[in-house]
This record gives sequence, structure tokens and C-alpha cells, in this order.
Amino acid sequence: MMELVVISGKGGTGKTSMVGSLASLSRDKVLVDCDVDAADLHLILQNNVQKTTEFIGGKQANIDEDKCTNCGICQDYCRFDAIKNESQIDNEDGERYWIDKHACDGCGVCVRHCPEDAIDFKEVVSGEWYISDTPYGSLVHARLGIAQANSGKLVSELRQQAKQLADQRGLDLILIDGPPGIGCPVIASITGVGYVLIVTEPSMSALHDMERLLKLTVHFRIPTGICINKYDINLDLTARIEDFAQKQKVKILGRIPFDPTVTKAQMAGTSIIEHNTNGASKSIKSLWSNLNEEFKEKG
Repeated sequence: MMELVVISGKGGTGKTSMVGSLASLSRDKVLVDCDVDAADLHLILQNNVQKTTEFIGGKQANIDEDKCTNCGICQDYCRFDAIKNESQIDNEDGERYWIDKHACDGCGVCVRHCPEDAIDFKEVVSGEWYISDTPYGSLVHARLGIAQANSGKLVSELRQQAKQLADQRGLDLILIDGPPGIGCPVIASITGVGYVLIVTEPSMSALHDMERLLKLTVHFRIPTGICINKYDINLDLTARIEDFAQKQKVKILGRIPFDPTVTKAQMAGTSIIEHNTNGASKSIKSLWSNLNEEFKEKG
């Protein structure tokens, strides 16, 4: 089974649109949107949710005021400054302790050291993950709650669910729309995959992010290729990207021209492949052909 992850570093390079186009070209696959903080692949795939499951991202502490004796031991041990105390006129000790839910990291040290057993430690629903039907196959995606952490854990859950679906249905490809950046969600998205495609564009910010992503994929020893989207908007920077890729011995698998019909396809709720046969569509088909050659070469 091949897991292909499409990432970009910089947001707005056309990564998700590229995944949507590759989805229309590929067969026998499961789609995954690992950008759990701002998932949007489902918006261009006309999805129909078939299954919804709560995501338990961790635990959170809560002080039971009836049991609390205001000793302050929990606050002394907390390293996240999540336990607050404030004056309270009707309290004999003049204080009330409470936990800032946005600062609490769920480590549980306060629960362990509370002498009165006055701190509850309950699981927290941090979001939801879904399995949807689309015209191009099943899509596994999620919605992480506002200010919720553990996006890397949710990404790992999505990948696991996608593998189970692929195994059950005998599918040989998992196509993953990765998150932007190089942080925890990205690492969770690329760890152990078969191939990474970096979608970049001829801008300085995209170039620098591509360089950082390559360091990441080299560290994890993951085969990597590059696609330059909108390559013709700045040919000088495109040449710099190509020169850098050559020095790093990374293949340029595709050069996609700027094409206004891509936006029209998005507005119509279809992929560029179905919307038009020339321009960007033709170049993306060539990219997909090159990717398949890479898959065969990497085994």
C-alpha cells in the first residue's frame, strides 16, 4: 500500500486543489485531509458524511470547590500556570482556586498531589472526525475544536482509520492532504509514508518553506518530489527552486502554469481535470504520470 502525502510548508500554494485533482485521476484509494486545524478538502469534493466520531484529545483538571481546602499545593506544582487563585469575600480563607482550561496541559500533576482528592480529571472532547463519501472515493477528515491541542494525535487517528478502510476494501493508495508548516501535525502526517510531494510556488516565502520541508523529509528518509505551481508567474524564482532541487538531488515532477480556470473549477465544485483539458489540467496529468513512475521506482 502506498501512502502519498502532499504538503507545502507555506499556505495558499494550491496544495488542496492539487490533491483534489490527483483524486480525480487516481483509482482505488482512500482520501485523507490531515489539515485538522483548518480542513477544507471536503469543500471541493462534494462530500456526504457517513460516520461521525468524537475525538478525545486528552484530559483536563477541574477543582471541586466543596472539597478544596485552599491549601495551594496544586498551584505550587503546576508548571503551566494553569491554576489560579482569587480573592473571595465569602470564603473563610479569602481565596478560591480554579483552573484555566486554556492553560491546562492535562499532565495530571495537580491530581496526583492534591491531599483532599478535590481535583477531577476527566476526558475532554476536542473535536470530531468523519468518514465521508465523495465522487472520488471515501474521505477521512476531521474538525478540531477552537483552542484545542493534540492536532498531531488527531492526524494519527485519521491515518489509522484510512489504513483500516483501505485494508477492508483492498485499496492500494492513500492520498493525504497534509497540513501547512513543519510542526507536529506535519510530522504526524509524513511519518512512515511511502512518498512526499511538496507543492511550492515561485515566491521567497514558499522557497524558504520548501527548504525547511526538505530538511524534514531527509531527516525521516522519505522519498520526496517537488511540484512548482504557478511556475510562470516568476520565472527567476522558478529557476532558483529548480537549482536548489538539483543540488539536493530532488526531482521536479511537475510544473503547473497559472490558470484562471482553476478558480472557476473550484466555484463549480469540480476538479480542474473535469473542468478543462488544457493548461493546468494537462500539466497535472503529466505530474500524476511522473508520480506513478516514482512509485514503481521506489517499490
